[in-house]
Amino acid sequence: MHFTLLGVLPIASNNYVAFTFFVGTMAMMAASVFFFFELNNVPQKWRTSVLVSGLITFIAAVHYYYMRGYNLDTGESPVFFRYVDWILTVPLMCVEFFLITKKAGAKSGLLWKLILASVVMLVTGYIGEAIYGKETQSWIWGLISGLAYFYIVYIVWFGEVATLAGTAGPAVAKAVRILGWFVLVGWAIYPVGYIAGTAGGLFGFRIFEGLSMDIVYNIGDAINKIGFGLVIYVLAQSDKPASPSYA
Repeated sequence: MHFTLLGVLPIASNNYVAFTFFVGTMAMMAASVFFFFELNNVPQKWRTSVLVSGLITFIAAVHYYYMRGYNLDTGESPVFFRYVDWILTVPLMCVEFFLITKKAGAKSGLLWKLILASVVMLVTGYIGEAIYGKETQSWIWGLISGLAYFYIVYIVWFGEVATLAGTAGPAVAKAVRILGWFVLVGWAIYPVGYIAGTAGGLFGFRIFEGLSMDIVYNIGDAINKIGFGLVIYVLAQSDKPASPSYA
């Protein structure tokens, strides 16, 4: 029999999955508070971008709190709720690319390309993981999800985002380049979790067996969502007008 306080279940010292859910909740909430409180300390034209960063981490914090409880109650991976989180936050992360390149002429078509690709990536990933996760054919859905992911990588590194960033000034170009590394390297953590947690593995071969899918996802989420927001925040701060100097 265990004791609960305000519905908060205790976490065993060897329950690393639940621990990463807890740390993820705290980290995301702290980032949200920071971004929201800093809104008035950034130039007006970047406030929407910083606000979106705060919304991303806030949505994630709420879901992580719920997923931690679900995992402690059932001992199972909260696949459905994780994808609910992603279907809200990942398109918002794609929106950030549109917002910071909008000043350089980004059109709404770019926004919808990024959002559509992210939705395809997530929906096919969910089908493969939640519906066919225990069947070998899950790798097929993972492949489709991966193709959508690489399409986003292409747009960011070689497509419209890269082209627009090159004409938007050095600060925006640098921010897009850093965000591009988050997409290329940081988002690559998620296929590792998918491969480890599904029977299809990589093209039907099981690799990364014994690796906890939830721990991989939790670490990836914290790095990517908070990191995305911090890059946007640094960009906004770098665009502040210089303070007048007095002799």
